[in-house]
Amino acid sequence: MFKRKTLFPILALTMLLAVFVTACGGTNNASSNTPTATTEATTAPSAEATAAPDASAAETRSYETTKGTVQIPVKPQRIVTDYYGGELLSVGANVIGVEPSTFDNPFLKDLLKNTQDVGAPVNAEKALELAPDLIVVMYDDNYDALSKIAPTIHIPYGTATNIYETVKLFGDIVGAPDKAEQFIADFEKKAAEGREKLKDVVNENDTFGIYELTDKGELWTFGNNAGRGGQALYNALKLKMPAKNSNDNQTLQLSIELLPEYAADYMFLTTYDPDKKGDKLKELKESPVWNGLAAAKNGHLFYNDFDTYYRYDPIAITAQIDLFVNMILERKGKK
Repeated sequence: MFKRKTLFPILALTMLLAVFVTACGGTNNASSNTPTATTEATTAPSAEATAAPDASAAETRSYETTKGTVQIPVKPQRIVTDYYGGELLSVGANVIGVEPSTFDNPFLKDLLKNTQDVGAPVNAEKALELAPDLIVVMYDDNYDALSKIAPTIHIPYGTATNIYETVKLFGDIVGAPDKAEQFIADFEKKAAEGREKLKDVVNENDTFGIYELTDKGELWTFGNNAGRGGQALYNALKLKMPAKNSNDNQTLQLSIELLPEYAADYMFLTTYDPDKKGDKLKELKESPVWNGLAAAKNGHLFYNDFDTYYRYDPIAITAQIDLFVNMILERKGKK
C-alpha cells in the first residue's frame, strides 16, 4: 500500500512534466517560424528600442596623418580639439572641447554654448571626462596621452593654406563633404556680393595693407594667409596688396622708417596689447612717419579690434568680408 501510494504521484508528476516540456517545445518551434499576432503584441519592443542607431557612428576608417595611419570614426559625434574649433564648426561638427582662447572668438561664441574648456595644450584628464570619439590637435605636446583616450589626428599649423583647402580638409575628417561644399558656396556668394558693393567705390589700382603693432612696439605687415583679415581682403574681395608686399612673406617685421615703402592707399591696423596699456599705439599715432602716410592724409587709416581680425577660421573669414566692405563704404560715405 505504501509503495503504490508513493509511486502514483511520482508517475503522475512525471507525465505532467512530459506534457509541459512537449508543449513548450511546440510553442518555441511555432514562434521561431510563424509568430502569431499574440506573440508579436506581447514581445514587440518600444519605439525607442526599435529606433535604428547611427551605424556610421560606430564605423571606422583609415586616416593618414603625420603620426601614421589612425583609425577614426566615419561620422565622429564628439570631438575635442585645441585650435581647430572654428574649422570643425564650419562643417557642422559637434565640438565638445576646445582650448580657452577659442571662447574669445566673437564669431564662435554662440556656437560654443555647450563646449568645454580643455586647456592648452589639451589636458588629458579633461578630455577623458568628455568621452570624445575623436581628438584633433594643431600641436602634439601630449599626443601620446590623448591618443590613448580616443583616435587622435595631428594637423600641424599651416597644413591648409586657404579657406578652400581648410574646409575640404575638415569636411573629410568629420565625414561631411556635402557641408564643406555648401560652406564654400556660401563663402563665394558673400565674396561676390562684397566685390560688387565695392566695384564703384574703390579704384581698381588702389592698394590695401594689413599691419599690426605689438605691445613691444614692433610693427608687422601680413599676407593673405596669416590672419588679421588677409583671406577676406585679398582672396575673397580680391583687393590689391602694396607693391612691395608679397605672399612669399606672410609676416614681415618693419621698422617705422621702412613703413612708407610698405604703405598702402588703405591701411588696416590691429594692435596686440593684452594688458590694454595703449602706450605703443599712442606713440604710433603721434609719429610724424605715421601721420605723413598718404592713407593718413586721405582718411584711409582703420584701427581694428585684435580679437575680431586675428581670427582665421572659415567662419571668421566669411564674416570679415562684410566687416571690411562696411568699413570702406562708411568711410567713403556710401553707407
